[in-house]
Amino acid sequence: MPRERTSDVLKRVLDVGVSAVILVCSAPIQLVVAGAVLVAHGRPVFFRQSRPGRDGVVFELVKFRSMREVRGRHVSDAQRLTSTGRFLRSTSLDELPTLWNVLKGDMSLVGPRPLLVEYLDRYTPEQARRHEVRPGVTGLAQVSGRNSLSWEDKFALDVDYVERRSLALDLSVIGRTVVAVLRRQGISGEGEATMSEFVGYACTSREAEAGRGDA
Repeated sequence: MPRERTSDVLKRVLDVGVSAVILVCSAPIQLVVAGAVLVAHGRPVFFRQSRPGRDGVVFELVKFRSMREVRGRHVSDAQRLTSTGRFLRSTSLDELPTLWNVLKGDMSLVGPRPLLVEYLDRYTPEQARRHEVRPGVTGLAQVSGRNSLSWEDKFALDVDYVERRSLALDLSVIGRTVVAVLRRQGISGEGEATMSEFVGYACTSREAEAGRGDA
């Protein structure tokens, strides 16, 4: 674990203060969103999933559901994503419950986005540095193109944040996040409802080897 910086302590104070205020002020909005999700998707209202946090420690991420449950057959995320869910994602209203993760200390307001647990062994050593800090509700990648970026570009921005993190950078990212949400840009990857799976470079290399063998 890297040495705790003074700015990291101040950052945590900012995280607690801001997340608590937004949670209280957004309570009426969250009640309306919860009702909309219940009507559009049924129960449960919340999406819960294990995600790796700082140092790879797993926690439970909480968001509003944006996709319907489909049992008995395989369907894509694009097919499961409803018009209500699409609106919630484009406005980032689905992220409001995630502020509880910030308040608890699982996450920060700004940092690399928490991805899937199964990605942990797919990172290069350099990419794995994204777990040196708490994951964020928003981050450099989110204000630099979000899901329209390639995985390589996203991870490069995550590591850049780890190296340059400061309160000034966090405030800049938060300001740019407001603009990005208003413009609703980069919500999904090209041809995807959200973002394509990160298969990792070891897997990609094996697939390339197999491809050459079949040629």
